[in-house]
Amino acid sequence: MIDPLISAESLFARLDDPDVVVLEVSFYDPDKAAYFKGHVPGARYAYWKDLLWRELDREFPTSDVMADRLGSLGVGDDTTLVLVGDPVQFATYAYWVLTMTGFEARSTVLDGGRETWSVQGYPMTTDLPVVEPRSVTPGPVDAACRIGRDEVLAGLESPGRLLIDLRSGEEYSGERVAPLSAPFDHGAERRGHIPGARNLAIERLLRVDGTFKAPDDLRAEFAAIGVADGQEVVTSCRLSHRASLGWFALTRLLGQDRVRVYDGSWTEWGSIVGFPIER
Repeated sequence: MIDPLISAESLFARLDDPDVVVLEVSFYDPDKAAYFKGHVPGARYAYWKDLLWRELDREFPTSDVMADRLGSLGVGDDTTLVLVGDPVQFATYAYWVLTMTGFEARSTVLDGGRETWSVQGYPMTTDLPVVEPRSVTPGPVDAACRIGRDEVLAGLESPGRLLIDLRSGEEYSGERVAPLSAPFDHGAERRGHIPGARNLAIERLLRVDGTFKAPDDLRAEFAAIGVADGQEVVTSCRLSHRASLGWFALTRLLGQDRVRVYDGSWTEWGSIVGFPIER
């Protein structure tokens, strides 16, 4: 298994390696994606829903379907897959889904994502790569890193479980449903947060340049809201992308092993009839 995080410097040194496939996972569909205005040389593009969801429902693909999708992007059994997020949490979200579908062992996240690569002055191109489809075999899957709404609800009074809400302060308090960067305020029928959840905006886990803080600094940020070694943790946000970044930091960078992502997050919880909220 390769290191889950790769620096821009290390990726730059491997751009000519035929066993490295760079994949930009974008929040934006092709009409709006910055990828087509410039990207890491050789990088492929994927709209996050097309890559990571089933076609007709909000569920994740099977391992075989994911293998077909990755293979069509040129990923093979000897490939190191570098995930470039636009923004960075879309890479950690992809990494989380690949963990559940059997491809974590070949995957790594570009620290800071697309924005950091660009700001640090690494090369960008508008050339689209010629991709040769390959065959790739899924490895072991790990679905234990996911939790559903009913189990979250049933554990609200559990003293041993800590809920972390990685949204902005405005979203957590109920001032907004969507972050300030969203074109309009939408995403759920109610505003607020899951009862008992503690707020830790993802910006507190990142340096000014968008890369992850050092492990000791990450540990201090989590400790400040009550996370201890061995703590059972559930992360959430609005769509679960920021929640996946919190999961990635806790599990892959700090070595915690009792962390799950509530992927329904606020878009689900804030719209369910009868589910409690706090403000």
